[in-house]
Amino acid sequence: MKGFYAKLMCWMLFALTAPAAAFAQTPPAPIAPAAATPAATPAQSKEEREYILGPDDVIEVGVLGQDEFKARGRIRADGTIVLPLIGSVNASGRSVIQFSDDVAQKLKSGGFFAQPMVSVEVASYASRYVIVLGEFAQPGLLPVDRPYRVSEIVARAGGIRPSGANHVILRRADGGAELKLPFDQLATGGDAEDPLVQPGDKVFVPAAELFYIYGQVNAPGVYPLNEVLTLRKALARGGGLTQTGSEKRVSIYHEGKQEKSPSLDREVKPGDVIVVGERFF
Repeated sequence: MKGFYAKLMCWMLFALTAPAAAFAQTPPAPIAPAAATPAATPAQSKEEREYILGPDDVIEVGVLGQDEFKARGRIRADGTIVLPLIGSVNASGRSVIQFSDDVAQKLKSGGFFAQPMVSVEVASYASRYVIVLGEFAQPGLLPVDRPYRVSEIVARAGGIRPSGANHVILRRADGGAELKLPFDQLATGGDAEDPLVQPGDKVFVPAAELFYIYGQVNAPGVYPLNEVLTLRKALARGGGLTQTGSEKRVSIYHEGKQEKSPSLDREVKPGDVIVVGERFF
C-alpha cells in the first residue's frame, strides 16, 4: 500500500510540474520587426538649399576652440581668399559645407590641427543675386542666399507700386521660357504658380496700362487698368458723376476716334479717354 501511495504522489508531482517545464523549454515567439517608415523627402535637396560662394562674398572662417585661427575677408575676383596658416584657398563655386571641408583638410594635412572643426559663415552676400526691375517699391539687385519663391522676391523688394501691372514676369538666366505670373495667384496658388527664382534671374513688373477720365466726375485723372473694367465701373473709379454730369453725355475716345453714348457695359480698353459732359437743365 505504501508503494502505491508513493507512486501516486510521484505521478501528481509530475503532472503539476510538467506544464511549467514545458513552458520553460519553449522559446518565446519572435516579435515581428515594425515596418520601416520611409524617410520624409524634403521639398528641395540639400544642394539646392546650400549657398554657393562666389567673388565679392564676405565670409568668416574659424576653427572651434582655436581662437588664434579666425579670419574675415572678401573672396577675390579670381575666386580665392587668403587664410591664416594655409594661405590662398579657392572658394568660388564651392558650397559653404564644401569650403569648410577644404579648409579642414588643408589644416589637417599641413599638420596644424589634428581634427579641426571648421566653421564658415557668409557675412555679406554679393555674388548671387536676382535682378528686380520695373514697378517695385525697391528695384535693383537683390542678394539671395538660397532659392526664393517669386512671392518672396516681391515681398523682399517692398511689394508692387500702385502704378504696377497685376502680373509679374520672370525671365530665366539660362534663357528658358519667360513666365507671366498673375499677382493674385502668387499667394493663393501652388508651386507651379509661385516658382523658385534662381540667381541671375530677372523679375520684372511692367507699368499698368492706363485709361483717362475727366469732365463731370468727382475724381478726374489717370487710372491703372489692372482688371477687366466696364464703363460703369470706370465712372465709379472716377468718383462718380457730379451733380451736373450726365450718363447720356459720355463719350469715349479710342485711338483718336470718338464713340458717343457708349453702353455702360462696354469694356474699357488701354488708352481710352472717357469724357463726361454736363446734362441739360
